[in-house]
Order: sequence, then C-alpha cells, then structure tokens
Amino acid sequence: MEAGKRLLIVDDEPDILHMLKEFFEMEGYATRCASSAEEALGIVNGCMGRAGATDAFGGLPAGDRGEMEPIDLILLDVNMPGMDGFELCRHLRTCLSCPIIFLTARIEDVDQLDGFSAGADDYVLKPFSLEVLGGRVHAHLARDERLRGQRPRSVRVFPEVTIDYGERTVVVPATGAVLDLTRIEFDLVAFLSKNPGRVYDRSLLYERVWGWDATGDPSIVREHVRRIRRKLSDAGVQGELIETVWGVGYRWGVR
Repeated sequence: MEAGKRLLIVDDEPDILHMLKEFFEMEGYATRCASSAEEALGIVNGCMGRAGATDAFGGLPAGDRGEMEPIDLILLDVNMPGMDGFELCRHLRTCLSCPIIFLTARIEDVDQLDGFSAGADDYVLKPFSLEVLGGRVHAHLARDERLRGQRPRSVRVFPEVTIDYGERTVVVPATGAVLDLTRIEFDLVAFLSKNPGRVYDRSLLYERVWGWDATGDPSIVREHVRRIRRKLSDAGVQGELIETVWGVGYRWGVR
C-alpha cells in the first residue's frame, strides 16, 4: 500500500519535519518537505509541471512525467509564519484533490471549522503518536484508492441539479453553474443523492463517507453539510436539497 505513495509534509519546525520524514520513509513512503507555504507551493508547481519546474520527488524534468499528479497526501501544519495552513490549503485545493491532514495544536472549534472550510479532510492534534498518525495516513490513502477504483460512470438528473458520479461534478441547469466541491463534499452529495428520502444520522454518514476506519469526529459532518448548502444556494438552487431531520440526521430531499 505505502510503496510508491508520495507525501508532502509542510511544517516550519525543523525537528518535526525531520521526525516525520524519517518515520514515513521507514514506512515506505516517498516524502518531500517544506518549511513554509511558499516552498510548498513551489513543490506543488514542480509536481504539476508548471513554469518549467523539476519533479519535486525525482529531480526529472516535469515535462517528462506527462499529466501525473504525484502528490498522494499532504500533512500540513496550521501555525506557520506568513501564509498559514488554512490559506495554503485553499490554494492547494485549486489544483489538488488528494487528502490533506492538518497538524495543529489549536483545539478551539473555530479553528477546526476553518480548517474544513479550507478543504482539509482530517486533523491531528499535537503532540501526536507517530503510529496513530501513520494509521490515519494509511486509512486516508486506502480510502482514496478505493474511491478511484470504484467510481461509477453514471448520471442522475434532479429538478435542481445534475450529478455526474463518474466525472464527480454537480451542475445547476438553471444557471449553468458547476459547484466547486471538495472531495469530501462531493462524496457526501453522492451518497445522499443515491439514496433520496432516506435519513442518515451523522455517525453513519461519517462511517460511509469518511470510511469505517476513519478516526475523527462525526460532528464535522454538520460543517460539511453547511458548506454544501451554501454553495448550492450561491449557485442558484432554491430551498435545501440536503434536509435536516431534527434529532435524527440528514436526507436528500425527494422532489
């Protein structure tokens, strides 16, 4: 599983960077480290073949790699000078769909919600166990690989939106808008819309969308639903496609 998987680790503390690099390389991952947001963006640009940069992992000309997206997962510190982890995550989400895990010592709810709004998939609080972090990384990569291998090539048309599950797009026909959804947001929409009218509680949604082996907090489902609703509304959708069933959970409204 880990062999050949490529991690980008972003942290402004040299000791943490060194520790994580050594641990994950011993686990069989290829790693690249950055001590600032600007350095991380440079690495991503190199991996994406932009501006004549070289491959961040192999040192080969980026143009020799075709259209590959070599970063499989990003570990991202929140507290960095200059551009912080939240802002960097927003930049990364414009070009990468791989899992992003925040490393943070800030435990206030607002910080966690800011992180998920920026496009993060998970967070790990400092200080952390390397074994626990390694398990979290493995779980996210395994889930990402399952999704890539099992994406159905199908489309469902609802009065308000058209969902292409293969292309992973949600289009609002009335306005022509294509929703800018994160990976987790689309997975939530896909799961609920394939089971219209059925009510799911947050714990079950978390298990089905994040994966049975996920170890985060099911309460983050509420924040993801809130952001999906806002994006649907901004795109011109009237009413709520994802309905709240008070005291129970959420359902895709039958219209």
